[in-house]
Amino acid sequence: MSVYMKVLYALRGVAGLHAVAICLQPVFAGIYLNGSPAGLRMHEPTGHALVFIGLAQLLAATFWWRSGGRWVAPAVSLLITAGEVVQVTVGYSRQLAIHIPLGVALVASTVAFAFWINRRRA
Repeated sequence: MSVYMKVLYALRGVAGLHAVAICLQPVFAGIYLNGSPAGLRMHEPTGHALVFIGLAQLLAATFWWRSGGRWVAPAVSLLITAGEVVQVTVGYSRQLAIHIPLGVALVASTVAFAFWINRRRA
């Protein structure tokens, strides 16, 4: 198996994990808004983990691009990761007018990226 394929499979795995984890965030926020403080205790560490998963995705996407993949993968991964850093920052400052729409955009773009990278021909 070529390096290209190994890195592509790793990128697909990280992108899938990223998509699943980010889809849990609105669920945790909803649990918190429903009156349970456990929702916030799950929402906060998952947000931090998403930044690190985003960095892993960016790293895998860069390796994939350098081994012959498309440059779009690291570019989109960089934008998603930067958005997640902003998301954590505005979440702590309780700027919900930014936090909520940015969260929706991050969920949509992360899931779209996971679908896109899994549809790429090997």
